[in-house]
Amino acid sequence: MFALRRTTVMFLAACAALPLAASAVSLAQLTNQEASSGLKAALEQGAVAAVGKLGVENGFLANDKVKIPLPRLLEQARPILKMTGNSKQLDELVLAMNHAAEAAVPLAKPLLVNAVKNMSVSDAKGILGGGETSVTEFFRGKTAAQLAVQFKPIVKKVTDRSALSAQYNSAMGQAGKLGLGTAQTATVEDYVTQRALDGLFTMIAEEEKAIRNDPVGTGSKLIGKVFGALR
Repeated sequence: MFALRRTTVMFLAACAALPLAASAVSLAQLTNQEASSGLKAALEQGAVAAVGKLGVENGFLANDKVKIPLPRLLEQARPILKMTGNSKQLDELVLAMNHAAEAAVPLAKPLLVNAVKNMSVSDAKGILGGGETSVTEFFRGKTAAQLAVQFKPIVKKVTDRSALSAQYNSAMGQAGKLGLGTAQTATVEDYVTQRALDGLFTMIAEEEKAIRNDPVGTGSKLIGKVFGALR
């Protein structure tokens, strides 16, 4: 216990060399409890906010930063499908993919919150001493693999409703036999699952940047105090 406290204090003192806002306290002036609680509060707030923005109707579709486009193979086939009167299928698939992502994202909330609760001293050091997306990288490293497993069945259930989805999967299956394509685009559900994860971490990064740029604006005195000390 004393060794852990001494290690944390030494780390916070080292970080005190970072440029600070004139009105902010330094990291060295924060107690271990303040640093830990403030950091966890910020992580949870950012993660929950990101999930809340994406896991709603048109959460992906109406956000150009995360909207899921057609896989390249299908986009390239658009002129042909348009000529044959089947371009509507492409539009329907875009809707299905984005709605599938928004249906899957709420599953992330408990995993992200659990990652915060189980954050180690090493994790905290990496975040406090890292760059402006260190929170996002923490979540990606701790949750991405498990989230992919949980997202995929939800995504598949939605995308399977599109006839074009099956056609794409069949075409990519043949391409795979020829050594073409990638694991992330092998099926529509693989593609959408990866894009849903990318979108989630993109929005977590947006929330992280907002907290770092205006920690007081979070409404939490503790978050303001801890992240204000990093500025």
